[in-house]
Amino acid sequence: MAIEIKVPQLPESVADATLVTWHKQVGQAVTRDENLADLETDKVVLEVPAPVNGVLKELRIVAGTSVTSGQVLAVLEEGAAASAAPAAKPAAAATAPAAAAAPAAPAAKAAAGNDKLAPSVRRMVEEKQLDPAKIPATGKDGRITKSDVVEYLDQPAAVAAASAQPAAKAAAPAKAPVAPAAATGAAGRQEQRVPMTRLRARIAERLLEAQQTQAQLTTFNEVDLKAVMELRAKYKDLFEKKHGVKLGFMAFFVKAAIEALKKFPVLNASIEGNDIVYHEYYDIGVAVSTERGLMVPVLRDADLQSMADIEKNIGLYASKAREGKITIDELTGGTFSITNGGTFGSLLSTPIVNMPQSAILGMHKTADRPVVVNGEIVIRPMMYVAMSYDHRIIDGREAVQFLVAIKEALEDPARLLLSV
Repeated sequence: MAIEIKVPQLPESVADATLVTWHKQVGQAVTRDENLADLETDKVVLEVPAPVNGVLKELRIVAGTSVTSGQVLAVLEEGAAASAAPAAKPAAAATAPAAAAAPAAPAAKAAAGNDKLAPSVRRMVEEKQLDPAKIPATGKDGRITKSDVVEYLDQPAAVAAASAQPAAKAAAPAKAPVAPAAATGAAGRQEQRVPMTRLRARIAERLLEAQQTQAQLTTFNEVDLKAVMELRAKYKDLFEKKHGVKLGFMAFFVKAAIEALKKFPVLNASIEGNDIVYHEYYDIGVAVSTERGLMVPVLRDADLQSMADIEKNIGLYASKAREGKITIDELTGGTFSITNGGTFGSLLSTPIVNMPQSAILGMHKTADRPVVVNGEIVIRPMMYVAMSYDHRIIDGREAVQFLVAIKEALEDPARLLLSV
């Protein structure tokens, strides 16, 4: 029995999605719940699972096409056996890389290892019909990053291999592919044109909107993290043994931010029309860097979470975001955000407010610096902190006092326990 594979119901705030890549081709066997394709929205990547066991009979949508809820993507023959070669009629809408039988061995081998790649990286690999096993990986846990693919393509041998793929590749419907790197002179000057992902385009749109809409200003301070580091060093092993998660800096900053927000609630507010909406709950967004771009998962009711809960949830959301499995519900909302550029070595920066929120706290690199304590010069682990805020509703006095409250809480962590 033929079964139509349709675009799943998209979230209410999402009008359409882009079919990024097919993981199966015509004639290949699939199992129930196996991921057939990736759909990219401006917020998350959605998977299209197979409803039953069978064989993919027809692909009706080309990779790179925009689709809407309920649209038919492919046809699956339930219970059929996989054919030795793709169907004789290579559907006009089907992606071409798997159309040829004999030369497809390298591509098939590459596709087998693509499941562990981030969607954006997988798309580049499949467009170029590259073997992931041959690309040196520099990402976390041995993962291949976009930069790894670009550097690999810069090698003459890789360019030649990518250019020598079957002619069927050239016959595939155009979808703004990654342009092959081409030397234009003795110096090997090269260029690549890569289309923005939907997420990257959305990030660009929101950042520009924030700067054009809000009267943003940034204030700075510095924090002596000696007490926090000593506390972590004293209890980190016991904490990890009991809770199964490492005690990081972020839990301290989330807790400090919540206590400061309680003292200065306007920083937890937002503007709706001519009204200021004061949120009497604390949904803290924590920025996470992924291959697709920056995402901000939200810790709901963070004031009710323990430090162990905060660390666990941040780790969970970060993993889901980097694997493209985070949901829109986990990214929406939020009353205040924290971003940590220090993980990449940033000493100082001015973060941009995550609208419709009114403020964002920026953490930075911790570095030993000489400071004066009780009239003496000592070396302390110092961190610059920055807070950008919407000056339309937040005055400089409140912004500065907010950062001071965070500084005091972190330099004397007992304040977090006593809420003073």
